[in-house]
Amino acid sequence: MIMDIDLVYLWVNGNDPKWIAKRNACIGKPTDKQENCAGRYADSGELKYSLRSIEKYAPWIRKIFIVTDEQVPEWLDTSNPKVHVVDHKEIMPEESLPCFNSTLIEHYLDKIPGLSEHFLFSNDDMYINRPVSPATFFEADGLPILYMNRKPFRKLALFFRDRVVGKPLSMYLKIIRNAAELVEKYYGTYYGCKPHHNIDSYLKSTITFANRKFEKEFSHMVQHHIRSADDVQRSVYSYVALAEKKGHLRYVSQSHSFRLHIDNHKLYEKFERYNPVFFCMNDSEFANDADRKAAIEFLDRQFPKKSQFEK
Repeated sequence: MIMDIDLVYLWVNGNDPKWIAKRNACIGKPTDKQENCAGRYADSGELKYSLRSIEKYAPWIRKIFIVTDEQVPEWLDTSNPKVHVVDHKEIMPEESLPCFNSTLIEHYLDKIPGLSEHFLFSNDDMYINRPVSPATFFEADGLPILYMNRKPFRKLALFFRDRVVGKPLSMYLKIIRNAAELVEKYYGTYYGCKPHHNIDSYLKSTITFANRKFEKEFSHMVQHHIRSADDVQRSVYSYVALAEKKGHLRYVSQSHSFRLHIDNHKLYEKFERYNPVFFCMNDSEFANDADRKAAIEFLDRQFPKKSQFEK
């Protein structure tokens, strides 16, 4: 099946003084908490390297949309017809702005002007490490391949950890659980599989369908300028696709999808051993500037060649 496939990124330059002033006025200065740590907004040029990986291993992508908040990467060649910068205000309601909550922004991806029905979504810290084709992301029937981590008995495991052991769940785990519980409420099935935290494939129509179906349940998020524990993570769209038989579930291994926490330098050696198809360089509240410098040096070795998307 021949199809147009676009790619969407969320991007922010957390070093921009104008943006910093806007954030501080709205939600305050960064804290050591996951939802508002410096690592959530830090920009060290990761997107540049992600685009290099796309050009090298997925040159068949039709258009690339970069969703930002009144920002443009200084190195980006905006005259390239393949690249489109989309501002938050083009796709999000006024009451959501300014928005520093990627979970909320992701609920409006289907509003991107000109976005193809079949598209990929990536954060700026996600990369392709080996050649891929459209068939890596979509089956011959046109439905997306939903890459997930296998987590058997996940509902019970989260309950035991949260309510019995008393070990607090991270914000990330909470919002994924919210997505699973919402789909269970409507479809009677709890999807315990966990997102693989790498490039994902979607049908735009499935996102629009879910947004309408859960309009009431999503409404409380509209004014969440920062991530909140009662947000619903975008995995809800993959769970709906499974429930509606609009997607194909595939479990991943570390040789397929690898998540490298940049504060854990031992993972670089593990990366070389697995040589994965996809990898993510995950910044966090545990990383420091030395970790970020090491991560960029690693990426520069992986993708040294300048792409057509750079000036």
